[in-house]
Amino acid sequence: MTFQEVWEVLSYPFVTRALIVGVMVSLCASILGVILVLKRYSLIGHGLSEVGFAALSVALAFNLPPLYVSTPLVVAASFLIMFVSQRKRVGGDVAIGIAASGALAFGVLVTALTRGMNLDVCSYMFGSILAMTNEDVILSVALSLFVTGLFVLFYNRLFLITYNEDYARSLGINVTLYQFLISFLTALTVVLGMRMMGTLLISSLIILPAVTARRLVRSFRALVVLAACISLACFAVGLFLSFVWNLPTGAGIVSVNVAALMGAVLLARLMGRTA
Repeated sequence: MTFQEVWEVLSYPFVTRALIVGVMVSLCASILGVILVLKRYSLIGHGLSEVGFAALSVALAFNLPPLYVSTPLVVAASFLIMFVSQRKRVGGDVAIGIAASGALAFGVLVTALTRGMNLDVCSYMFGSILAMTNEDVILSVALSLFVTGLFVLFYNRLFLITYNEDYARSLGINVTLYQFLISFLTALTVVLGMRMMGTLLISSLIILPAVTARRLVRSFRALVVLAACISLACFAVGLFLSFVWNLPTGAGIVSVNVAALMGAVLLARLMGRTA
């Protein structure tokens, strides 16, 4: 594919919408991913994506708008996971595992009992970034501005909560409120990202950039910036390769992220860093 052909493809409205949504969702996912990985809640994206799959199955079964059904259910699930994980007897990984397995089973049952919806479910499971609408563009831009704005505005508090909750509480910071806020934003990112990456792959967009950046830098600020840059770069490269080689876009983006992680691991070893 020549440069002229690439430029011609980029001029199509549906490609422009895909680029905008992809950049915005990748940015949000990478920023939130840093906090979630450091707080050891990295699998919450996977759990919420399974809840999203169940919500989409219900929406398609009853011919309801998927976005308006999945959003409240995924947000409610994120709050429930956070609430359960804060109890001493149940850890965060257990809460996520219960939510993920239960939601996946429910979604499969609904799909099996409903005729003629397998193709629609598959499109949401594996993503269809070129099917983005103007509504998706508006929502992704609004979410990105909201997430980045809150992150900049409450940077110091988020930093304290991420590394030392007890010290943050001693300073009078409402740690629980910020934890639920992060959970809420993660749920919204997962819902918007499901159309782009699919329910099976959206969690990787949250985890991989943060893990990759963590191999190379130590400071919180550098980690956030590098994770965002890695996420955007991997999205651009993955989208380009999917066009050139006619690959599934979501799988292409994730594959580039995995390759970036492997490269970061090798580079860290060459630099004498093991963590």
